Amino acid sequence: MTETRARPKDRLRAFIEREAFAAGFDAVGFTHPDAIPQAGPRLAAFVADGRHGTMEWMAETLERRASPHGLWPEVRSIVMLGMNYGPDGNPLELLQRKDRAAISVYARHRDYHDVIKGKLKQIAGKIAARTGGDVKVFVDTAPVMEKPLAQAAGLGWQGKHTNLVSRPFGSWLFLGAIFTTAEIEPDEPERDHCGSCRACLEACPTRAFPAPYQIDARRCISYLTIEHKGPIARELRPLMGNRIYGCDDCLSVCPWNKFAQQAREVKLQARDDLKAPEIGQFLTFDDAAFRTFFSGSPVKRIGRDRFVRNVLIAAGNSVMGAFIPQCERLLGDPSPLVRGAAVWALSRLMDPEAFASLKARMYDGETDPQVREEWSAGLAPQEE
Repeated sequence: MTETRARPKDRLRAFIEREAFAAGFDAVGFTHPDAIPQAGPRLAAFVADGRHGTMEWMAETLERRASPHGLWPEVRSIVMLGMNYGPDGNPLELLQRKDRAAISVYARHRDYHDVIKGKLKQIAGKIAARTGGDVKVFVDTAPVMEKPLAQAAGLGWQGKHTNLVSRPFGSWLFLGAIFTTAEIEPDEPERDHCGSCRACLEACPTRAFPAPYQIDARRCISYLTIEHKGPIARELRPLMGNRIYGCDDCLSVCPWNKFAQQAREVKLQARDDLKAPEIGQFLTFDDAAFRTFFSGSPVKRIGRDRFVRNVLIAAGNSVMGAFIPQCERLLGDPSPLVRGAAVWALSRLMDPEAFASLKARMYDGETDPQVREEWSAGLAPQEE
């Protein structure tokens, strides 16, 4: 009998898969740079409608983001890798604890960019050594459309909430990409398995999905708490509840999470002090305390002022009078963003007479027009 030998391309695929799993990745697939022709036009329509909000970088990098060739003309194959970051419980349960702050599952541990990029570089180096080709690695910071590419590579599909859904891992996969000039046989794309389910669309607190498979970032709590730099629209604040960094609602309710598993990578398992942190603790943070507490965390990148803005909104939504003294102290904060959020929180926590008395003492001393607007709006009927 003649021994059957694997083709060189098959051996290269098998080699990359072994290296990926050995490095701690949970999913690996292959695609080519021309596999997502509809992604560019869809992104252009998203930006043209203004649904990217203040994320100007999306418009600025539109041409390069539309196609892998726009980012690197020499790319011939793309390796898409996924690392599971599944939680050890249901993130939605924390939303009922009004004295606690909800931080998105993806940010309860080490910054995934740091964890994944090192592993990608390790694998990419071995691909380059084996093939003699060039390689580039990307983890969510370059203009790469990871989710469409991951679907093209068979790792999952973009659900009605526009996030990737994996049959083995549900909602919880971090994505990384290795671009290479080597020729690698592509996988078949994953097909959509959402069916008639609308759970993710109906779970969104702020109704950020105009239609299935479409999102308006301007109403998304993840965008509002992380990307948005200024005051958050008053009508959206009550809908944020105690979510202070990101939101997992649309991810958590997906039925495919019945197959989800807890993260294997130790660095992606939640820190105990970020599973259910106290709102009151965060209200005391100055810049130094913020930077120390969130050292190595993705939360650090939004800065102390935006973070405390989010915490003050959670305090206001708690309707817990115990937070009043801490919020009052923040009326003297150097940041107008923080002072304005403190005014709003107090308008929720204090009875109208006490708030009016506080305004009488504080309003004339406030010089920032947006903060003065918060004081003026504070006595108006609350929007729910």
